Amino acid sequence: MKKKILFIKWNSFGNDYLIQTLESMGYGVEYFDITEEDADMRLGAAITEQLLKKILSCNPEFVFSFNYYPVVAMACKAGRVKYISWIYDNPYIMLYSQTVFYDTNRIFVFDSSEVEYFRSLGVKNIYYMPMAAAVTNYDNIIPDHIHHEKYDSDVTFIGSMYSEKKQNLFRHLDDLDDYTQGFLNGLMEAQKNIYGMDILEPTLIKSPKIVESMKKTCPITAHGDGLETVEWTFSNYFLARKVTAMERMEIMQLLSDTVIKQREQKYSSPWKVRLFTPDKSFKLPGIENFGKIDYYSEAPYAIKCAKINLNISLRSIHSGIPLRCMDLFGCGGFVLTNYQSDFMNHFVPGEDFVYYESISQIPDLIDYYLTHDDERTAIAANGYNKAKKEFSYEKQLERILEIASS
Repeated sequence: MKKKILFIKWNSFGNDYLIQTLESMGYGVEYFDITEEDADMRLGAAITEQLLKKILSCNPEFVFSFNYYPVVAMACKAGRVKYISWIYDNPYIMLYSQTVFYDTNRIFVFDSSEVEYFRSLGVKNIYYMPMAAAVTNYDNIIPDHIHHEKYDSDVTFIGSMYSEKKQNLFRHLDDLDDYTQGFLNGLMEAQKNIYGMDILEPTLIKSPKIVESMKKTCPITAHGDGLETVEWTFSNYFLARKVTAMERMEIMQLLSDTVIKQREQKYSSPWKVRLFTPDKSFKLPGIENFGKIDYYSEAPYAIKCAKINLNISLRSIHSGIPLRCMDLFGCGGFVLTNYQSDFMNHFVPGEDFVYYESISQIPDLIDYYLTHDDERTAIAANGYNKAKKEFSYEKQLERILEIASS
């Protein structure tokens, strides 16, 4: 008889791959569907009660979700069943709930710095687990001439420019006084040029007058059941996103300037730079903006058809390898990324991927690897082989279930 899992289903990246893998491992999967917009996933009594009834009726070996939900943790505690969650977002405010201390939790986080923080608070059942690459699925995606015509590029970037209204939370601070605005602008500019270290939250913690000024313009308070502070919320949701927007804009502008210069100098083949981002209105000369791209049906083709895939991490991801990079590796893409310390624990720079230490390095790195095909293809192959061997969904789920069952 198959072991049964209750899967908390919502519209997340990688959900399909995760479910396929669990089923291929011999688990019977039942579902509890949620729509985050329609439910209070932090303290909702109604949804907790519904989920508890589902747990008691199907009696699963464990409950599983991508990302963590306090209401699920409460239902699992009441039903005395293990709750396995795998976090791929950062920041992720739902994790900053007092429910993380429940002994029925088995929480897996892709960012090692987050794990260290929660362990320092005394959270015992939290573990570091990088995201997975859906290599088996991606191996079956083979671009044909139509895909190459549509997606071929020298450089491709897939991701938000954080110019969309829902992403630009910093707009709520537009009415700050000049001193506070100048302070934050300087802080964000400094953070933009620093990799491997977060200076946003530590600086706000030491600047109570700045925080009070921000609260007057945009009143926020810490959640009643939460571990998050006002400083954490401002730095990770407001400032980090703004820094990311600044950085991505600067890089796109730099690539645009390079392409324009190549055209003026009559290069035989100026770089073909393609951007796939939700904001279709974003325009720069020499940058082709194709708008939003579907994660499952289109993105793998775009990755496979790019000579260089650029990653620019969201600045609230302090050390982790973003899920997007695992997708790049899994598709056999060449990865050019900013520095993230967790990369160094699993991949070898210069052999499996390439990272830049400053924005100014990017054009030279692109130029080098576009003119050294053998090196570029060898590095892409190494990254793919390591992802296939060490970071498949099968391998990562085996690790998760082994830890969760111990």
